[in-house]
Amino acid sequence: MGLIFNSLLLILCLIPSSLCQVKEFISIDCGGTGNYTDPHTGLEWVSDTGIMSQGKPLQVENPNGDLQPQYKNRRAFPVDNKKYCYTLSTEERRRYLVRATFLYGTSANEDPYPKFLLYLDATKWATVAVQDASRVYVKEMIIRAPSDSIDVCLCCATTGSPFISTLELRRLNLSMYATDFEDGFYLKVAARVNFGAASKEAVRYPDDPYDRIWNSDLEKRPNYLVGVAPGTERINTTKNINVNTREYPPVKVMQTAVVGTKGVLSYRLNLEDFPANARAFAYFAEIESLGANETRKFKMAEPYMPDYSNAVVNIAENANGSYTLYEPSYMNVTLDFVLSFSFRKTTDSNRGPLLNAIEVSKYVQIGSKADEQDVNVLNALRTMFAESVGTSEGDPCVPAPWEWVTCSSNIPPRITKIMLSGKNMQGEIPSGLGNMDALTELWLDGNSLTGSIPDMSRLVNIKIVHLENNKLSGPLPSYFGKLPSLQELYVQNNSLSGKIPPALLAGNVTFNYKGNPGLSQKGKHKVHYTMILGISIGILAIIAFLLLGSLLLLRYLRKKTYQRNDSLRISNKPSSSYSIARGGHLMDEGVAIFIPLYEIEEATDSFSKKIGKGSFGPVYYGRMKDGKEVAVKTMADSTSHGTKQFVTEVALLSRIHHRNLVPLIGYCEEANQRMLKMLRKVDSELLCQLNVNFSMKLYEFSFIHRYYANQQLTEKSDVYSFGVVLLELISGRKPVSTENYGPEWNIVHWARSLIRKGDVISIIDPTLTESVKIESVWRVAEVAIQCVEKHGYSRPRMQEIITAIQDAIKIEEGNEKLSPGSSKAQSARRTLLTSFLDIESPDLSNGCLHPSAR
Repeated sequence: MGLIFNSLLLILCLIPSSLCQVKEFISIDCGGTGNYTDPHTGLEWVSDTGIMSQGKPLQVENPNGDLQPQYKNRRAFPVDNKKYCYTLSTEERRRYLVRATFLYGTSANEDPYPKFLLYLDATKWATVAVQDASRVYVKEMIIRAPSDSIDVCLCCATTGSPFISTLELRRLNLSMYATDFEDGFYLKVAARVNFGAASKEAVRYPDDPYDRIWNSDLEKRPNYLVGVAPGTERINTTKNINVNTREYPPVKVMQTAVVGTKGVLSYRLNLEDFPANARAFAYFAEIESLGANETRKFKMAEPYMPDYSNAVVNIAENANGSYTLYEPSYMNVTLDFVLSFSFRKTTDSNRGPLLNAIEVSKYVQIGSKADEQDVNVLNALRTMFAESVGTSEGDPCVPAPWEWVTCSSNIPPRITKIMLSGKNMQGEIPSGLGNMDALTELWLDGNSLTGSIPDMSRLVNIKIVHLENNKLSGPLPSYFGKLPSLQELYVQNNSLSGKIPPALLAGNVTFNYKGNPGLSQKGKHKVHYTMILGISIGILAIIAFLLLGSLLLLRYLRKKTYQRNDSLRISNKPSSSYSIARGGHLMDEGVAIFIPLYEIEEATDSFSKKIGKGSFGPVYYGRMKDGKEVAVKTMADSTSHGTKQFVTEVALLSRIHHRNLVPLIGYCEEANQRMLKMLRKVDSELLCQLNVNFSMKLYEFSFIHRYYANQQLTEKSDVYSFGVVLLELISGRKPVSTENYGPEWNIVHWARSLIRKGDVISIIDPTLTESVKIESVWRVAEVAIQCVEKHGYSRPRMQEIITAIQDAIKIEEGNEKLSPGSSKAQSARRTLLTSFLDIESPDLSNGCLHPSAR
């Protein structure tokens, strides 16, 4: 399986490789007639003919010259109140760049240029407003995929008809574009500029293996990159630039720059849909050879933001060398529609400011999709159509509802009306319909629906129900007579039978049940009174018998319990100042079994084999008389605080029973000795050692912590614990330590803050830095932080974690052998992590994570 840290990430994708990236690209030529390879980029494009059935392809003519293949056609859609969506497959929780482009071309008539809306799922992405028919309008969004697919939708034209030229999906790498706000916001790219570019041509794939488009600063548009300071010069180099940092900008972009030879660099540009909160990056690399007495120092003069503007930029010093990338980030700043920015050299600098590239993205709040339970029912109904019923693409409600549903304005939107009359539907009505408690009207009449009417008793808002002219059978549910809002009920011409609920005949509800021969106002069958009486007497007799037996059994068990407790109290006399203060020792608590000190000394051969250290004190190996192997955890702290902690842990572990928690056999509180005796299965010398070091931390820090917080242990608790272990493995640190973490106090808070800053170097165990690839550690660190999310629903499934570790292995394939200086501890940690790949879910039955037996 290779070495342990052979478990971490797509090597070809992190050391930017166009071969790896291109395999995961999705490039759709909207309106195109066939598949082909773009001669400029080498990218493979596919026609949307088999993807999109709506709209029609139109040929594009551009008066400015030749067109790239993907812009020779566009797909245009009708002007109506519908939306038209493309569905793209994604991997949940992975980050992607989504790009849509629009080239209108010349028009044969005098129709106004189009203006319409672009949505990503339920999130408004952009307003596409064509003002120049020969310009390619590019819209880019950076997302963390919320599910296994996303929908890109066009709708709501105010002039012209909606259209699209291309749709592209580019998978990004690990930490790229990570923010603290990605649970609630996407990033809409507002500007990405390559300064000092050699030509007007944009830089993209294959120069950028992630196929971002870096626009040349020579490409001028109205009010874009104007206000250039006097003395601004363009420079370039052919030397390689080290760009292996967080965002991996292309080397080609970093090989050019502008320099303010008179001490100032300034630009002004318009930002679409601003003012807004933004994430901004500046990219610097020192590409001039400075003399021994030359320095380049500058500050950001505009816009003035104290936290950023007061910082002095010294590129070579900040980047730890020339020809190396330095990328300061402004993670959440408020920017105006017109962005004016300038850099000025400091008084002690003799070279002017330098800039290679910038990137500005707007935070776009993720829109609320329709209620998930409602969507599940609608999808079930869709499968029952004999043929397509209008357009049912994207979210059922946003930005425009499906033709056959009506939605509320709530957040999230709820379905209030379903209109499927006469659609030739077949099958049974989905049972989930009863959960659509916002529903007010249900129209399913005139179909071929079979089976019984499902439970809809919770539809407290339902007013109108049309189920007539189907093939429904079974009884007419009595809850229809109790629905508080019901006004109309139509069930005629079905095969329903039984008694009609009297409330439906009271005249308060418009009710039609004709054409159901089996329905009647009175019940057809009577139950004999003597039968009811006989059954009632029989049931009462059985209850009386069971009650009497239970009382006798309870009395017997209580007597035996008293006898057992009396025996234990006679043979065991341990006590402590803390337990006495509580009115008795631990045995009075009804917790685990008390074990005399002499038995523990005999089992551990007088504590001769130390196998580790827990939070209390040393841990010793032992073997009981029946052959069971145990670990004895001792407590060194004799203070009242330590005693209280001991009593608390014994009481807690006695009450918690969990498949992943080391079972507690008993305890000893005697002769100032306090010990826990825990069942233990020792598989090997290596696992025995790691068993104590990791498992003790695991149940102390994670299980008990989560139990106190939630009073329950679940599969998501296991995932949390797994994340803690991963963080311990890559850092070599303890899970809790005020000495190591200061005010952060534990490994989770400490690691999270560093990872969000993009600083994984500070997390890695120094003994591993020479033998692992940083990219592989990123993969483990990222999935570990996901494991320890505060809320269980935000944590990944175990299979996702295993997949991440398998990805990471691919990156480390080149590091098959440990470096000469690798320690045994490093080897052990690697061996243990590799073994994680053999498990389907965490198994802590031995007190530590290990391969489960299959």
